[in-house]
Amino acid sequence: MPDKLILKVKDMETHIGQYHILQGVNLEVPEGHVTVLIGRNGAGKTTTLRSIIGLTPPSKGSVEFNGQMIHGLPPYTIALKGMALVPEDQGIFSTLTVEENFKIAMQKEDKVTLERKDWILDVFPDLKPKLKQKAGGLSGGQKQMLSIGRSLVNDNKLLLIDEPSKGLAPIMVETLANAIKQIKSHTTVVLVEQNFWLASAVGERYYIIDDGQTVHEGVMEDLIKDKVLQQRYLGIGTKE
Repeated sequence: MPDKLILKVKDMETHIGQYHILQGVNLEVPEGHVTVLIGRNGAGKTTTLRSIIGLTPPSKGSVEFNGQMIHGLPPYTIALKGMALVPEDQGIFSTLTVEENFKIAMQKEDKVTLERKDWILDVFPDLKPKLKQKAGGLSGGQKQMLSIGRSLVNDNKLLLIDEPSKGLAPIMVETLANAIKQIKSHTTVVLVEQNFWLASAVGERYYIIDDGQTVHEGVMEDLIKDKVLQQRYLGIGTKE
């Protein structure tokens, strides 16, 4: 039996001011998996995530989440339906403690939510001794952990993560890969990622976005072997 699709994006177009950024994005995201959006800088990957959650509303096309059409809804309504965005700039509150960052993200502070927070601290053990520390004093990797962890504290069905490895040391990227593998057992992930090692380590399906359009899709195992496709759309050179 095929996996249930939690997200379907059809012919999505988005304008930002006079600029026609997305010109036909199509995605089908199966529940319980990691789907990766890849492509060169400026291809429209971040705008795709922001359009899905309503921060830059699509001007055309449709977005269906968990069986409901959501395009045109305000972001807070989409978030309450069980979708969260981890932005590229992390979006944490630097002057609040790690604990306060978790609390402010909670839709309710009940037993289930607190148990979920305990699970997040097991996934990101570096945050445990930092709970009383101001978030602004964390390392870059710890800030990314907090940003992802905070988005998991509610019962979200879909997590959109934008460029989590940006600026991180290789050892922290490995830690992140292991965490995302654990997270997918709890929630579906759509990941925008420039680091092809991370994308290929955690992704099961991929979509290539180029010039605001979906130009290729498939199983990540096939893309790993396809050096021509990597060079054409991702600029990844092959060593002689």
